[in-house]
Amino acid sequence: MNKTVLVTGASRGIGHAIATAYAKKGYSIVICGRNQKTLEGAANEIRSLGADCLAVTCDVGKYDEVERLFAQASERFGAIDVLVNNAGISHIGLLQDMSIEEWNNIVNTNLSSVFSCCKLAMPDMIRRGSGSIINISSVWGVSGASCEVAYSATKGGINAFTKALAKELAPSGINVNAIACGVIDTEMNRCFSEEEIQNIIEEIPAGRMGSPDEVAALALSISEGSSYLTGQVIVLDGGYI
Repeated sequence: MNKTVLVTGASRGIGHAIATAYAKKGYSIVICGRNQKTLEGAANEIRSLGADCLAVTCDVGKYDEVERLFAQASERFGAIDVLVNNAGISHIGLLQDMSIEEWNNIVNTNLSSVFSCCKLAMPDMIRRGSGSIINISSVWGVSGASCEVAYSATKGGINAFTKALAKELAPSGINVNAIACGVIDTEMNRCFSEEEIQNIIEEIPAGRMGSPDEVAALALSISEGSSYLTGQVIVLDGGYI
């Protein structure tokens, strides 16, 4: 039987690249996102590769919607073999200017969603004694970023969550790892001017931004590689930090 991967926030960018990489390897795909039109477009691209793809419009920051997502995935494909928690939003600005609503939104979307998806994926993984969970994090969760305090906090939370859950699930044969991305060429960076982007690139030893496909290749290699690799926060940043 084909394995199944569930990728959150897969309408575009890193999530879409990850889903596509798994589709090319013969996995059945479950993707979710908030925008139905964009999500369905991504699903059609994945289906064009010959993969079976279920697209579910879902706000992963809301637990009841994540329950609905997993119910539909289970009905269609059964258990999830690989979970990729990719969904995330950014917030740039001084912490003193941030509202409690903005804080709760980014915490729910970036961090609580990881709890919800892991909680619902774990029972089947534990029952089968296998599974891989990959959390997409950020270098700012390692070092912190000025004017991105909330974002840094959520990604730092993901890193600690990854290490702790890996210890909890290792006896059940389940791997939990995170990819701490550096500057990746996605729409999330469109808020910066060309000059600002160039200034950032000058600070990256590799001399360029990373690509979503590079993140996808690493995610695939983690889930299909050594079963002894768990509890790791792997930095993919071209030597940035």
